[in-house]
Amino acid sequence: MSRRRRKVLPKEPVRCVVETLGHDGRGIARQEGKVQFVDGALPGETVMAKVVGSRSKFDELRTVEVLEEAPDRVVPPCDYADLCGGCSLQHMTADAQIRFKEDTLREHFAHFGGIEPEEWVVPMRSADVLGYRRKARMGVRYVQARESVLVGFREKRNSFLTDIDRCVVMDPRIGERITPLRELLHSLDAFSRIPQVEVACGDDAAAMVFRNMDALSDPDRAALMAFGQAHELHIYLQPKGPDTVHRIWPEGGEERLSYRLDEFDLTMKFHPMDFTQVNAGINSTMVHRAVEWLDIQPDERVLDLFCGLGNFTLPLARKAGRVVGVEGDDAMVVRGRENAELNGLDNVSFHGADLQGDFTSQPWALEGFDKILIDPPRSGAQEVCEYLTAFGAKRIVYVSCNPATLARDAGVLVRNGYRLVRAGVMDMFPHTTHVESIAMFERADQ
Repeated sequence: MSRRRRKVLPKEPVRCVVETLGHDGRGIARQEGKVQFVDGALPGETVMAKVVGSRSKFDELRTVEVLEEAPDRVVPPCDYADLCGGCSLQHMTADAQIRFKEDTLREHFAHFGGIEPEEWVVPMRSADVLGYRRKARMGVRYVQARESVLVGFREKRNSFLTDIDRCVVMDPRIGERITPLRELLHSLDAFSRIPQVEVACGDDAAAMVFRNMDALSDPDRAALMAFGQAHELHIYLQPKGPDTVHRIWPEGGEERLSYRLDEFDLTMKFHPMDFTQVNAGINSTMVHRAVEWLDIQPDERVLDLFCGLGNFTLPLARKAGRVVGVEGDDAMVVRGRENAELNGLDNVSFHGADLQGDFTSQPWALEGFDKILIDPPRSGAQEVCEYLTAFGAKRIVYVSCNPATLARDAGVLVRNGYRLVRAGVMDMFPHTTHVESIAMFERADQ
């Protein structure tokens, strides 16, 4: 059997006139009827770009020179922006990034749901577009040819790691320590057996979780602990699955980080491996908006679906008569209960449930709810939305990290008797194409 011969790509850059921007942030041009996806190019620009991939219907290119600049172009704040896959919009102004995300949400509502909100709200902007990212997973790779260790994120559209010294979008407690982290890893006996480092930051402390494929030697453990002490970081090891994560520095005490939601006088504790929002400033504003839109009254029962550790549940409990938080991850149910106890809230309960099935007959659901908040994963909550009408809630607020599934699910709610009253985007991830959004629905018979 003969192998298919790989297509030979042009060695010289080609000229591209960019017409628009795709949802992945790449410029879109056309050459002799064939679509060109051009990394690093903006609408209205003429660029020289190198072909890095070719298919029957489209080519993939990377900008090497901008011949005619668009007004929205800026110099990226990061030296690695052209190569690193962690960000893809650093060459755009902040205003242009927001417009791009708004347009993406509008297009998805039109395409998937065939609907439009009665009101588009002003986008929720991030005060800090650098140093905001509090959670990330960094790859680690030993390069034998260079006798060095790389730490960072994958390059754009391939599996290679970008060789970086710092990361300007990450919390400085992590982003400014990549060089000493790389030096630490290279000094270890296990230099080739640590494939990743997960990082998480709270308000007062930051943590690194090292995935160690083998048991570490005593000198390696000592080096990691000394690194944590020197840089004021909590140090964790993960020898196998997520349930094996354990802290080695500081020794003793509770394995938790925390953040504050001052508006609601709440302290939220979490484990470094727990899901938390990456942008603390936007998270506080998002929680405020969700609670405000629900317009909670003191005698109302509120349901919070996909509640996690209680990021929305506990603020809602400060306003409502009763709040029920429901989560598919049992560990998060436990965390929610811990946070409710920590903050002295006794009008809230947390329950585990399969949120892909009909849960309306569960004991906690039988009394119904006046208001509902839903914050699902990227896959959305199509099945859940089919059941929500059973509760007769007057208002639903839907927080989304995927505009396509939000639009799809909005269509389900509208078909089941709700109006899409308002919606807007939230810039949770500046410099990326990630679109976080929020939408409010009301019963059509109100």
